[in-house]
Amino acid sequence: MKKTILLLFHLLCASCVLAAKVDTIQVYSNAMQKYSPVVVVLPEGYQQAESTRFPVIYFLHGWSGNHKNWVKDSPDFKQLVDQYKVIAVCVDGGYDSWYFDSPIEPKYQYETYVSKELVPQIDQKYRTKADIGHRAITGLSMGGHGAMFLATRHPDIFGAVASMSGGVDIVPFPNNWNIKGRLGKLEENREVWEKHAVINQTFPKGLTILLDCGVDDFFLGVNRALHQKLVDLKYPHEYTERPGGHNWEYWAVSTRNHFYFFNAFFLKNN
Repeated sequence: MKKTILLLFHLLCASCVLAAKVDTIQVYSNAMQKYSPVVVVLPEGYQQAESTRFPVIYFLHGWSGNHKNWVKDSPDFKQLVDQYKVIAVCVDGGYDSWYFDSPIEPKYQYETYVSKELVPQIDQKYRTKADIGHRAITGLSMGGHGAMFLATRHPDIFGAVASMSGGVDIVPFPNNWNIKGRLGKLEENREVWEKHAVINQTFPKGLTILLDCGVDDFFLGVNRALHQKLVDLKYPHEYTERPGGHNWEYWAVSTRNHFYFFNAFFLKNN
């Protein structure tokens, strides 16, 4: 009996060692002159596979969220990291950064931070596959905008991008989510707003794209408009509408779909 209990104890301890590991690190930004927290989820067996490198997915939270949302609010996030053997990097984009470089607020330079500062530091600290064929980015709501904005502007960094319930056109929302605090008032800075809207970006050749949005979401119209623009451009992409609204019940399902989508992209590039 004692031997059985001891064996079970060792098996449980082994499974604890091999389970997904959650790191919280602080990354310094020269552009913003501050540290930002980042949650990094490492897949099962990362510590033991000393010579193995892993694909990376960057996750951007929504307005008023933070770097903890994905692990806390997506119920099977860590299991998905284990299942697909990837490194998940959960970025903190501030309360309302919208993930671009604000022309009026020096402390909000999140395009530079993510694309030029965070990515190299993650590649240096962890055993990543540091190429665009194995680096992807996704986000929800404000983070969906951020993922698309960063990927279209930095195709040398991200090879695949996805957006769930993304605010992919900010111009129709001049008084919402403090966008004007980052870009100025729309009526005085329309050209700046249009320049920072995802729907107005140039879509680089070869970027792998997934868009999805709930049919009860207030961002449905702008997602349909972006989808139609990509259709008109004959730009390859995947687009999905599902029942659901702007909430974690919808995003939990999207998160599973995005892991699956990126896994196919990574396998194609192995």
